[in-house]
Amino acid sequence: MSSILLNKLSLVDQIKDHGIPSNPYNPHAWIIGNPQIGPKTWIGAFCLIDGKGGLEIGKGCDISCGAHILTHSTVKRCISERRYHQVDTAPTKIGNYVFIGENATVLKGVEIGHHSVIGAGTVVKENSKIPPYSLVVGVPGRILRNLKQEVKLLKNGRKTRRKNAK
Repeated sequence: MSSILLNKLSLVDQIKDHGIPSNPYNPHAWIIGNPQIGPKTWIGAFCLIDGKGGLEIGKGCDISCGAHILTHSTVKRCISERRYHQVDTAPTKIGNYVFIGENATVLKGVEIGHHSVIGAGTVVKENSKIPPYSLVVGVPGRILRNLKQEVKLLKNGRKTRRKNAK
């Protein structure tokens, strides 16, 4: 066997052995615990999907590269100099057809309603309740507007254009 072929095989082995447990969604996403993930959900590379505290992700969701969805926190344990021994958990629920943008963070205890969009880089605060059809942006995340009418038009095969758009 040529040395080039051996080097390629070695590289393939190195890529496979990156320490992230394998999962059916993306070989470069880290999925821990036992999250419930609906059919036709797509998870991008470099995501952290934390199911330790209870996580439900609905059907047809898109979770963009680098997004983090958390169900636990070690903040109290850390700042108490390890005198607080507990790892705090809270279930997180993401409804059907939710889009989570690149590098967004969804903290523990959050509920995101169906057909919502979480913008790139947004941080959704612990225990937030996001209604269906919400566009959420910023740090901390805030609801910018309701998307119900746009979603309705898209589902009927029509293009959408906001009145204020140029």
